[in-house]
Amino acid sequence: MPKVIIIGGGICGLSSAMYLAKAGWEVTVLDKNDFADNCSYGNAGFVCPSHYIQLATPGIVKQGFKWMLNNQSPFYIQPRISKSLIGWGWSFIRSANKQNVEKHGIPLRDIGLLSQYEYENVWQKEMDIEYVHKGMLEIFKTEKGKEESASLVAIGQRLELDIELIDREELQALEPHTKVNALGAIHYKCDGHLSPDKLMKALITQLHQLGVKMINNAEVTDIILAQNRIQSIKTKTAAFEADAFVLAAGAWSGILAKKLDLKLPLVGGRGYSVTLPIDSEALNIQHPGLLVEGRCAFSPIENGKIRFGGTMEITSHNVPPRFERVKGILKAVHEFFPEIDISLDEIKDRVWSGFRPISGDGMPYIGRTSKWRNLIVATGHGQLGISLGAATGLLVLELLEGKKTSVDITAFSLERFN
Repeated sequence: MPKVIIIGGGICGLSSAMYLAKAGWEVTVLDKNDFADNCSYGNAGFVCPSHYIQLATPGIVKQGFKWMLNNQSPFYIQPRISKSLIGWGWSFIRSANKQNVEKHGIPLRDIGLLSQYEYENVWQKEMDIEYVHKGMLEIFKTEKGKEESASLVAIGQRLELDIELIDREELQALEPHTKVNALGAIHYKCDGHLSPDKLMKALITQLHQLGVKMINNAEVTDIILAQNRIQSIKTKTAAFEADAFVLAAGAWSGILAKKLDLKLPLVGGRGYSVTLPIDSEALNIQHPGLLVEGRCAFSPIENGKIRFGGTMEITSHNVPPRFERVKGILKAVHEFFPEIDISLDEIKDRVWSGFRPISGDGMPYIGRTSKWRNLIVATGHGQLGISLGAATGLLVLELLEGKKTSVDITAFSLERFN
């Protein structure tokens, strides 16, 4: 039985573990914490083939510099002297162009559809993940937002996804319980959503049943290399040998990539969310979605709960959370849903924050590297970790077993910035 060590206990690492264990691999997963404290838990739970636009888009850099002056803005980069941050920033700036957006639409659509297929046809039949396929809304309240949304709809329809532009009245009909202050929305009928908490807990239970070894508080401190292979990896308390290794350490993948001498532009982008009980009619929102001008997300993640989240804060891992940024999320929610008026003081003890792994162009890193023959990398998914998690695990299995991948992963190459 071949052995594999997976570094990282988030959705991509655990999804890979599940597919590999089912295929007969002896799987060990190492997590630097306790498998319960990563960004796979605090997100909106979108399963969204509609996210066919890469994070690095034209205009985002210029807008980002403006937002940096506002402590409640959706995007912030902490100024600091950091070679890796400078390298990532240069990659991001170069990638933020129209040509890349058009080129990456098809691979993002395809991996999104593959992941959704796995969630619908495999995962939800084996685990209680509260998956619902009822579409997603991307709500706009300005004429500029309407114009940008119309362009997105045109791209999505060219990609043959089931989406349409709806007006104010159609939007309000889809959300009858709360007033929506908007001109309209994109209705992504192709999308679904699930409960991240239930997904992760059910997945961990499944892995225990499959015999996967899960070792917590096992931060990798050293990697032993020889003859284009990883021989072993070390933690503070043990060393681990295997036939193959998977790097799926989320926002910490960049640190380990340096040990492997890989050029992998990647930083941690901290996001925030708050989960509330649906204890009023106004909070009884029926669909998950995004607020275009507010740059934040909302999602009825499971029965009786609603989650609001957002922001992208590029900062070092040891900087404490900036709760002022949550005020920006709550303000945006109130502007779009005027009957929802929540102060930070009311919910401060319910705020979650965590780091997403942001690549140099906002596209995942999935694949092999020419330097190390027994290594697969699966990281850099940004805000799409849950959405693409199922597909990523399947792709890792296919790569390790030398099979043709279910979708073309050329756009996710580790060496695209070389």
